[in-house]
Amino acid sequence: MDLNKVSLIGNLTADPEAKSLASGQSLAVLRIATNYTWCDAQTKVKKNRADFHRVVAWGRLAEIINTYLKKGSKIFLEGRLQNRSWEDKDKNKRYMTEIVASDLIMLGGSSKKAIKGDETAKDDLDLEEIQVDER
Repeated sequence: MDLNKVSLIGNLTADPEAKSLASGQSLAVLRIATNYTWCDAQTKVKKNRADFHRVVAWGRLAEIINTYLKKGSKIFLEGRLQNRSWEDKDKNKRYMTEIVASDLIMLGGSSKKAIKGDETAKDDLDLEEIQVDER
């Protein structure tokens, strides 16, 4: 049995990049920062590190992301890792690891509207959950 699953809680470092393919398929590209805090064993000093992640979402999930998220939005997302490679214009082999989102929960205040799987809006919810069936 194999498992390829990623779960992240973080903040968008920029507004989502909305793209529409010639086929009509919607795409959203997100940049997310996650923070890691630890105490150095030798110096006993608290340290922080930020990691940055590239996330792509397709279809209805991408449309929702492009509509409701912006720089600074805090989200919880789940998805899978995907590795890609290509050759650049100078014939150098390039590699990229990204996360393909499948589920998303928007974390925020009560001023936000929630979009559930049935896509009905409800006021005064602190969490928004969006699940998309990847087909």
